[in-house]
Amino acid sequence: MNSWQTIEAGRQFHDNWHIDAVSEHLQAVVEGDIKRLIINVPPRHMKSISVAVALPAWTWTIQPDKRFLFASYASSLSIRDSVKCRRLIDSKWYKEHFGDCFELTGDQNQKQRFENNKTGYRIATSVDGALTGEGGDIIVIDDPHNVREAESSTVREGVLEWWDQAMQTRLNDPKTGAFIIIMQRVHEQDLTGHILANDTGWDHLCLPARYEPEHPTPSQSSLGFVDPRTEDGELLWSSRIDEKTLSQLETSLGTYASAGQLQQRPMPKGGTILKSKWWQEWDSDHLPEIEYVLQSYDTAFSTKEKSSYSARTTWGVFKKHGQINAIVLEMWYDRVNYPELRRLAQDSYDEYQPDAVLIEKKASGQSLLQDLRMAGIPVLEYSPDRDKEARAHASSALLEDGRIWYPADKRWAKDLISICAAFPTGDNDDIVDTCTQAWLRLRKGWFITHSEDYDEDDEPRPQKVAMYG
Repeated sequence: MNSWQTIEAGRQFHDNWHIDAVSEHLQAVVEGDIKRLIINVPPRHMKSISVAVALPAWTWTIQPDKRFLFASYASSLSIRDSVKCRRLIDSKWYKEHFGDCFELTGDQNQKQRFENNKTGYRIATSVDGALTGEGGDIIVIDDPHNVREAESSTVREGVLEWWDQAMQTRLNDPKTGAFIIIMQRVHEQDLTGHILANDTGWDHLCLPARYEPEHPTPSQSSLGFVDPRTEDGELLWSSRIDEKTLSQLETSLGTYASAGQLQQRPMPKGGTILKSKWWQEWDSDHLPEIEYVLQSYDTAFSTKEKSSYSARTTWGVFKKHGQINAIVLEMWYDRVNYPELRRLAQDSYDEYQPDAVLIEKKASGQSLLQDLRMAGIPVLEYSPDRDKEARAHASSALLEDGRIWYPADKRWAKDLISICAAFPTGDNDDIVDTCTQAWLRLRKGWFITHSEDYDEDDEPRPQKVAMYG
């Protein structure tokens, strides 16, 4: 356990069979029995520590000349694990047991790259990092996709292009070198899906968070691995990720994200993202006790018949059973010129007195932002960091969790639900944008925690209380 405390001081180690399964496949790579390996495992199940930290340190005790190249979607993640690996190698415990195998060189001992005196090295880079002249005997791709951006076809395809055109040529010796890809599934067409659909000769170790008899584990292992679980719903790592913890994570992520990130079987996108049945009906003459009002805008450039709409939804935020909920108070969309849009925005503000007005900084939204601010209206600028579908997927967990409501007596509310249900193939995605950006703002402003809000192998962190504005 001295080695564990060197890496994760003060944290308890929970041993489990899945760690042994991963380790056995990694050992087979080092020994040359496996040259192409994909490991799919949920977040917070020690995948990065096993592969990015422990693997080089262990390998150098028997093959100190091995050269490693590691890449993640962000250089900060690669560097984080590089530092942990170097810290382990520099530890008193490691030197007492393996100090006679090699020494780290002083002139190449950096966060991104360190070498030993037996010609072995470990390089840390990112998916978009420069690799001119660099290669490795073992190349490890650890979480190539950013979960927040995986639904963007442009970003996702950029990762696939990077793999096809850059990484596959980086083995020092293509005959003896090896690739390891370890990741959670985030999309049908992520790097795992891309490789399994277009290439053969890969070992595949797949470890879902729950055992599902109706979805047999699709592992294809030359070592003869068989998932030892037999009971429906049996957990992968119950001593650390117990039923309560996993259930909370499933609720937070929603069905779509859970299927990929937790169960390693991403759902097809043909189904509805924002399902009608997830909306909650408020069947009462009186609205709930609203604590906060948020307006959300998506504006257009033109008033032409075939152009996009300018759209707005207004939301009342309230608590129910100790949880934050939101009810839609009104919906509006139309093709209007800017003076009319500005007048309607002022009228709506006067009527609902929102605590914040959320406006995407595009099209006529830029002018609307400036004008409303000059009028003393509490405006918040919204700059999306992902495309429309990605935003819908990211916010759908709140809807699925039953936290989004509509007034039963408003006919327009049924229209709103239908528009959202038709997305992304429907005609009016402008209204959908107002909903998803409001829900994402709700998530960031109140204590609603998602898996991507904390790093791999870290415990969930309480978020700072943030009221809008």
